[in-house]
Amino acid sequence: MNTDFHIIDMETWPRAQTYTYFTETVSTLIYSISITMDVTILRNTLKSKGLKFFPTYLYLVTRAIRKQKEFLMAIQDDVLGYWDCRAPFYPILHEDDKTITFLWTEYDDDFEAFYKIYISDMAQHGESHGIMSSKGTPPSNNYIIACSPWFTFNSLSMHLQNAKNYYAPIFESGGFTEVNGIITMPLSITVNHAAVDGYHIKIFLDELQWTMNHPEEWIKGAEVYHK
Repeated sequence: MNTDFHIIDMETWPRAQTYTYFTETVSTLIYSISITMDVTILRNTLKSKGLKFFPTYLYLVTRAIRKQKEFLMAIQDDVLGYWDCRAPFYPILHEDDKTITFLWTEYDDDFEAFYKIYISDMAQHGESHGIMSSKGTPPSNNYIIACSPWFTFNSLSMHLQNAKNYYAPIFESGGFTEVNGIITMPLSITVNHAAVDGYHIKIFLDELQWTMNHPEEWIKGAEVYHK
């Protein structure tokens, strides 16, 4: 996947004054929101095809943020810019000692290709212990995404230290809740206000919910990719 870094022209960028305000006047403002996603259609479709939810969740979030450069912003060599895409960097839980290890998977726009890369990464590196997996350090365009399936939540807030130049979004989902056949999932999104405003989150959520409601647009056929 192309991971070029594009420099932002501060002279022509419409958000330049907003960015300057939140980096110089206010210093650093990190904020989190928690919302509820309807995953009914997505869950039922994945179950019917024998597909795992977690890699699909990674794919859909990464696909949605790729469409908005506000979620792709970063500082490279002291210059502000944005990536073509991000690579999900996620914790995996080891059943033997209940510790976590961070693993990353390269993004691909094609769902089947991404799913197969994830399955391969888990097969090769999923059993390695330590804070970083045997796959090594993630690329610079990584972002953190996680899931806590053991419980649901109404609100979750991240507190980042030394986050002045950290512009990657952070996502955390929780366990499913089913009421009258409707399956929901909480999702927490943490962003740096210098990069992302509330409106950008709204656009992201609209895109994410649409793809969850229309899996036929990105699932090709009925293959069970992990078998």
